[in-house]
Amino acid sequence: MAERFEELDVWQRARELTKSVYDLSALGAFARDFGLRDQMRRAAVSIMSNIAEGFESRTQALFIEFLGRARSSAGELRAQLYIALDCSYLTQDQFADAMRQAETCSKQIARLIQYLETQPNTRRIRESTIVYDLEP
Repeated sequence: MAERFEELDVWQRARELTKSVYDLSALGAFARDFGLRDQMRRAAVSIMSNIAEGFESRTQALFIEFLGRARSSAGELRAQLYIALDCSYLTQDQFADAMRQAETCSKQIARLIQYLETQPNTRRIRESTIVYDLEP
């Protein structure tokens, strides 16, 4: 398992997806639809944030819970991509690429949940190799 959430492939994919959503939603009429634009951005940010927050959580069970939230946000984003397509904010190619990215994230999250559910539910310890000098 990774030492830092930034090392997780699923988090890296979620970061790429978030960048894509920000880029796509900054163009033309899409940029002026503040409600949809902001909701899609929040959903994308939620995916990567929940993966990170879960990774840093105290227990494996909490990590799984946060991954479930991340996967829910990926589903929310996929639904919103349809709205963006239906409003002609995205071309069919842009939609297909963003949908592929969102589906990949969702599948990776699901696989990570399945893996973690097969592992012992132990307390998670972070930064075990760091020595903190607390004296000035």
